[in-house]
Amino acid sequence: MIEVRRLFKNLPILLALLFSAVGAVVYAQIEGGDRGIAPIDTASGLEVSGIVVDVSARSADAARYGGWREAQRKGWRLLWTKYHGGGAPGLSDGALDSIVSSIVVEEEQISATRYIARLGVIFDRVRAAEILGVGGGRTRSAPMLVIPIMWEGGTPISFEQRTSWQKAWATYSMSNSAIDYVRPSGTGADPLLLNVGQIGRPGRRWWRALLDQYGAADVVIPTVKLERRWPGGPVVGHFSARFGPDNRLLDTFSLTAPNAAGIPKMMEAAITRIDGIYANALATGLLRPDQSLIIEQPVEPDAPTMEEDSGLTPETPSEDAAGDEDEGDEPKAAAEISTFTIQFETPDVGSVSATESAVRGIPGIKSASTTSLALGGVSVMRVSFAGDAGMLRLGLAARGFSVSEGGGGFRISR
Repeated sequence: MIEVRRLFKNLPILLALLFSAVGAVVYAQIEGGDRGIAPIDTASGLEVSGIVVDVSARSADAARYGGWREAQRKGWRLLWTKYHGGGAPGLSDGALDSIVSSIVVEEEQISATRYIARLGVIFDRVRAAEILGVGGGRTRSAPMLVIPIMWEGGTPISFEQRTSWQKAWATYSMSNSAIDYVRPSGTGADPLLLNVGQIGRPGRRWWRALLDQYGAADVVIPTVKLERRWPGGPVVGHFSARFGPDNRLLDTFSLTAPNAAGIPKMMEAAITRIDGIYANALATGLLRPDQSLIIEQPVEPDAPTMEEDSGLTPETPSEDAAGDEDEGDEPKAAAEISTFTIQFETPDVGSVSATESAVRGIPGIKSASTTSLALGGVSVMRVSFAGDAGMLRLGLAARGFSVSEGGGGFRISR
């Protein structure tokens, strides 16, 4: 009896410890853990990948510099061949510097005097298109939110912790894809909102709110299940391309890596194949936003008038009344909601939230979220706006931004 009384006496303390432990778990789920990979932004470029260079020079830096120069030249010839079939015009290194956005290092080996690497070259879409003589724009899908799911050890994981599948999607170049992927970084509230349980929820109300927050029209769910034959042996990846809030299956396939070290290359090849599946679905009209995800304003039927209730014929309005109606303002049609991308400089974390808040304050903005974060560089924001590009440009200028257009979006600065 004494022990029971002592237990009840200490019950408030025990409950306080229990609630603090639960709070710590929730906080750890949001803030703790090794998660979050900022996706690279290549949506505004034309990429040529897999360029092999082997250059020798007096020093390691000179060899690397020479290798990047050679990659630009080879990349330009390959890009011209893609559009015209060969006979690329010669461009000086200075001219190539003006149309190359960045160099992507896929693999490299450096010695004191030699540089061997496999590189990718990303050309500026607008500037390169002028020389290529082709249109800088292209037909792309509606914005698609990416939730990569990886099964390993019998457990599915999306953004709850960092996975090699999420890293592959974040670092893979989407510059030549027909799909407008919205790739979350996996930080902040992403692990709570975009967890594995979300893909099993058929309810449209929550999906609408979620997609609107990320500036997407629908969702794609690339999935992989890893199967390890034996420790240190081959790893089989069973991949599937799914999409939509109902988790519809488009196609499946399997790839094999010789060992754990080969998993990144296997996943890179899998993303290329999955992207092709989504592109084919887009071309055939299968990959399109679910109509149930489109929020429409309900139209209420007109209430019956007193004359209709009584069976009497309503009176014809007089000319004076008609004149009064003509003088009134006609109802204006609701502006169409459009999606735009905005590039902005983010020297630190504070600049991200400050710019997002300023953009959200523009009249007509429905949502604004950073989809590609590059601290110390240029990040990309996706906004939904009730109006056209000209109206958005005026709104940004009214907020004190210097605005320039290019590559199908805006670039703002102060």
